[in-house]
Amino acid sequence: MINNRTLRRRKNGVSLIGKIGRNFKKFHFFTKRQKFVIGVLILSFGLFFSEHFFGRSGLIFVFLLSLLTDLLILLSIYEDIKETDSLYVFILPFLFSFAFGLFYFLVPARFITRIAITSLYGIGLYSLLLSQNIFVIASMKTIQLLPSARIVSFILTVVSYFFLANIAFSLHLSIIPLSLIIFSFSFLLVFHSLWMYGLDKSARQLAIWSLALAGCLFEASLILWFWPTNPTVIALFLTGFYYSIVGLTHVWFDKRLFKNVLWEYVWVGAIVLFVLILFTSWG
Repeated sequence: MINNRTLRRRKNGVSLIGKIGRNFKKFHFFTKRQKFVIGVLILSFGLFFSEHFFGRSGLIFVFLLSLLTDLLILLSIYEDIKETDSLYVFILPFLFSFAFGLFYFLVPARFITRIAITSLYGIGLYSLLLSQNIFVIASMKTIQLLPSARIVSFILTVVSYFFLANIAFSLHLSIIPLSLIIFSFSFLLVFHSLWMYGLDKSARQLAIWSLALAGCLFEASLILWFWPTNPTVIALFLTGFYYSIVGLTHVWFDKRLFKNVLWEYVWVGAIVLFVLILFTSWG
């Protein structure tokens, strides 16, 4: 049974979506997949030419590219999302584009490298659009593709987390600003990851879980700030830690926390810890 509070939230969310979505009605002659393809092409070209922006202007461009990602998603799935309150589908696409856009400035400025990163971004973004669409539909009715969408979305979340963590540690900030940045995007990515496995759970419950797990990642970042190794290795360890604790929470939600499943995540944590120690400069 849906309570009055939920109804008001859905009404407000639908009202907001409706105001924006009415501006895109002229695009309705495209099918949903065609809209996905057009959106991916627009954003991929934007990422490809983002190399021409540097410094503050580059950061602004990446931020606008991320906003455009959510705008194009809204354009593509407006007819479905206006019936639900699944506004959380916009979290991961924004951070996915933001992570790729910032990481794009760290890779060598070679044509083949730009093509490879842009292609990876386009393929990942198209898969992400499909998975978010499935989550919106799954919030209204049962759909068999939901487990596959969860796997794809979680993989892209892990990739985004690695890029963001790598960028954050590459900035060589002081410990407090760095840890706050880690906590901020950790909370958002954890919240989205838990939401897609707990579509029937309340936002308050998901927020509590997200705060707890993001707090663990925040504490790990405090320790890693002192660790004598390069940002890529630190980001790899922190991403493995994210994968382990969030993955265990997923199986807890699904009531599948068996011994063999637990050991899978323990081995992932052990491997990234070994890599961290192996590439540490002890001298």
